[in-house]
Amino acid sequence: MPATRLMPTEEGQDLIDLTREICAKELLPQVDEAERRAATTPELPVDAFRTLGKAGLLSLPYPEEFGGADQPYEVYLQVVEEIAWAWMSVAVGVSVHSLTCYPVAQFGTRAQQEALLPAMLSGDQLGAYCLSERAAGSDIASMTTKATPDDQADPTAYRIKGTKAWISHAGHADFYTSFVRTSDDGGRGLSCFVVPGDATGLTFGTPEKKMGLHCDTVSEVHFDGVEVGADRLVGERGQGMAIALSALDSGRLGIAAAATGLAQRALDDAVAYAKEREQFGRPIADNQGLAFILADMEAAVTSARAAFLHAARLRDAGRPFSKEAAVAKLVATDNAMRVTTDAVQVLGGAGYTQDFPLERFMREAKVTQIFEGTNQIQRLVIGRHLLKG
Repeated sequence: MPATRLMPTEEGQDLIDLTREICAKELLPQVDEAERRAATTPELPVDAFRTLGKAGLLSLPYPEEFGGADQPYEVYLQVVEEIAWAWMSVAVGVSVHSLTCYPVAQFGTRAQQEALLPAMLSGDQLGAYCLSERAAGSDIASMTTKATPDDQADPTAYRIKGTKAWISHAGHADFYTSFVRTSDDGGRGLSCFVVPGDATGLTFGTPEKKMGLHCDTVSEVHFDGVEVGADRLVGERGQGMAIALSALDSGRLGIAAAATGLAQRALDDAVAYAKEREQFGRPIADNQGLAFILADMEAAVTSARAAFLHAARLRDAGRPFSKEAAVAKLVATDNAMRVTTDAVQVLGGAGYTQDFPLERFMREAKVTQIFEGTNQIQRLVIGRHLLKG
């Protein structure tokens, strides 16, 4: 389990301790069987999210006046890391939910914040972030899902038509933070709407059969003339690209923290196995070659944690952190892939079987290099920051 680290406040440490207790009592006992079941019959672990919601862990970085906990991002990310140590699918879901609340919290009007955020942050709701499309992944400006004014029925409403892809919580979410085209002006023609989960015309595809994260249910979201009021347009028309990119900076830190928690768990399991497994009359941990592998794994986990905490502290201080968020996401997820792969190697043939969870960790780590912007996109973002001006 991740080592205790200095918190900005005593309250922050209490939240970390509470998260560890919930993970040990509520999440760990069910994760293995739930992930096995979901591999053939996808299911979202709703009860796990309810448990976290009741504990106030789904709204940590948001204002207390709207139902949040007013915690620094540094604390929130360490909570995500703890959850990922126990159950990666749930940690990803927590990060996604936080991402869905961000546009209203950061760009919404006061009236929108008062109307929408209390329910979003209540712990009873779960959100979905509808950005990607089959032909619009990294190139979000090429999206085709469109919102047009409903001039005939209600001139203050919009009708949304199109399909979003790779959407976590699709079919289960209470609201869908959706980015759609409101004009043909390329990236400047995108806008953000918060669509209720029970809106007429909102339907969902068959859950994707994925390599890992089976309890993170993902499918298409179909908008078939979904009506949404103008009061659910977040920000200005045409501001959607800026909102999406701003949200992704914070979302990338959530994935970096989750990837670090996953890597820490793989390292912990590998160390425990190396101490117990004997060959040639002694524990395999006594072999210098294997000890060096473990040392490299520790260095990778520690550097990943340092990267996302550094970016979080910049964010908490109100300073620019976009480049640092990309660095953290790149470092943490590449390291998670390497650490989980090495953990399987430490266990040898046993690591390749489903008798141990290491093979699952390795499969779960892979997608962290892909979502919230592929790591090639992170390199592009970092390079642009370095070379601009």
